[in-house]
Amino acid sequence: MKLNFDHMQLSAHCESGAIVNLLGYYKININEPIAFGIGAGYYFGHLPFMKINYSPATAFRALPGLVFSRTCKNLGIGYERKTFSSPQKAMDELDRVLDTGTPVGVQVGVFHLPFFPQEYRMHYNMHNMVVYGKENNEYSIADSVIAGECKISYEDFKKVRFPKGSFAPNGKMYYMTDIPKGEIDFREPAIKGIKRTVYEMIEIPFWMVGVKGIRFFSRQIRKWPVKYGNKVASQHLGQAILSLEEIGTGGAGYRFIYGAFLKQAAELLNKPELNEISLEMGEAANRWRNFSYMGARNCKNRSEPEESYDALADIILDCADKEEKIFRKLKKISFK
Repeated sequence: MKLNFDHMQLSAHCESGAIVNLLGYYKININEPIAFGIGAGYYFGHLPFMKINYSPATAFRALPGLVFSRTCKNLGIGYERKTFSSPQKAMDELDRVLDTGTPVGVQVGVFHLPFFPQEYRMHYNMHNMVVYGKENNEYSIADSVIAGECKISYEDFKKVRFPKGSFAPNGKMYYMTDIPKGEIDFREPAIKGIKRTVYEMIEIPFWMVGVKGIRFFSRQIRKWPVKYGNKVASQHLGQAILSLEEIGTGGAGYRFIYGAFLKQAAELLNKPELNEISLEMGEAANRWRNFSYMGARNCKNRSEPEESYDALADIILDCADKEEKIFRKLKKISFK
């Protein structure tokens, strides 16, 4: 059985790309920035008590699954999200849902994903893609970073749905169950997405998330060389840069996507001031890119004195200042 499914596009962010593909199947036309903005995917958290490759976890996006569930809630779409303790139960449930003619989003690890180019494979367990068919014990996949149709065998699919390590997906799958009839108005969902992101970036009191978390990240970077020595400090910095530039879309990439969302929201909501904020978001994204470039030189022992850990921490503080300014402006806008 194989659904008549159009792989809509390559996307920058796997989960919002999966959402675009799932909604496209139901003839709901939405692009990636709008899905990312409505789903409030923009986020920051630096969590030293959580480890990825033995280094503190730095998150630049909402946890996997939240963009999907928030998008569905804000659009009034019914949905299901499931995880499993047993690989066999996970595969049986996937087959059952596919047999009903429903495409399914899944979260997987990419290290053993056979259709991924070798250079893309890493121990990263938060990749999302859409399953839309099964024939001869082989599944048809729409993957946001691979053009066209992909195939994966039953056994390989079971393996990538149950990888070990941080953020193990445990067979996570999600799909839509109830689609509203008629034209969907994106205006109110866009407002809800903006307000949620404002709350998570400047209003949550926890010091490790949002703008407070960016400043906390800056303070941690300053301490790394003295606290851990250069070798471990370089490892932690390298993992932060990997999270920023390679894992998923990365922090700067998410900020460019959100800037595109704000530009579209300016027209959608008739709020031209969002155009200016969109440009400021691009400036913040470029500062994160500066951090990545200088940090990579530091890790490779090619840095100049102006690219020290203190200098890197100063860039992060500048990013925090820019993002706080952006979200303070967004909070002041009246969307009535």
